[in-house]
Amino acid sequence: MTSAPASTSALVADSSGDETELSLRDLPLTDLGTGDVLVAVAWSSVNYKDGLASTKRGRVARISPLVLGIDLAGTVVEPGTSGLAVGQPVLAHGYDLGVAHHGGYSQYARVPAGWVVPLPSGLTARQAMTLGTAGFTAALSVLALEDHGLEPGAGPVLVTGATGGVGSVAVSILAARGHQVAAVTGKADAHDWLRALGATDVIDRGAVADASRPLNKETWAGAVDCVGGDVLASVVSSLRYGAAVAASGNTAGTALPTTVFPFILRGVALLGIDSVQCPIDRRREVWQRLATDLLPPTLDQLASSEVALDAVPDALSRILAGGSRGRVLVRIA
Repeated sequence: MTSAPASTSALVADSSGDETELSLRDLPLTDLGTGDVLVAVAWSSVNYKDGLASTKRGRVARISPLVLGIDLAGTVVEPGTSGLAVGQPVLAHGYDLGVAHHGGYSQYARVPAGWVVPLPSGLTARQAMTLGTAGFTAALSVLALEDHGLEPGAGPVLVTGATGGVGSVAVSILAARGHQVAAVTGKADAHDWLRALGATDVIDRGAVADASRPLNKETWAGAVDCVGGDVLASVVSSLRYGAAVAASGNTAGTALPTTVFPFILRGVALLGIDSVQCPIDRRREVWQRLATDLLPPTLDQLASSEVALDAVPDALSRILAGGSRGRVLVRIA
């Protein structure tokens, strides 16, 4: 591994007033922020949160200028006092990365040692970012449901926002673990793709967005919800007795217009999933499982496209407009 250059090419968001301007620029490595570990970034990915961070209206970015990118995978250039080796493959995501600390849309990134996950054996950097923040969140969701008691054969498991990053990975993981998966989408052209990922049934989004009834027919043995709002309220009202929904998104809204009845009459559970502040030991443990028993068998199909740094702004616009499917990779190296 050669030493790092003095500067790095990065995609930077500058906010002024109500506007945010994105531009590729060279930054001195000394401007990358604090952290023990310098990483030569090979891959990142496009997440909905990245889209929010790219616009002032998203209310996500907490510093300006900001190098975007909430996840990254690459190799260690300078390990500092981390105990990592020069040249060791690693990944990082969550915490303040790409929000209040310069992120992964850069040839080099400097991050605290406590954010770094050694890349598990069996995963390449590209595969790690095919999973990325979304895949990690999906894995947390599946594990939370199974810890709550969900078992294969218990009944259909609903996945909302199924064409998105979290939803598509969740469909694949659940199906591979023997669960019957019903995938929800508003995209008519994605039905065959979702079935190829393992979905048994594909349901139109409009069929599960009615939050007007406090209780609906007991239908789902469990659910992964990636969108929130009326959809999550409808899911809660349709869970079977004692079932749970793992919730991680808010693209359909932050309000939850439901009642206490599903919780006190059916004993259902709402499991909140947070991938941002997940402790590093748990994070490393889940990544080991993503490389083994939780590895989606349809990993290659999950990566719908691959873009270079200069094409990321268009990809961010697409994901904010709901025009993305699966995982969009960012090729840095």
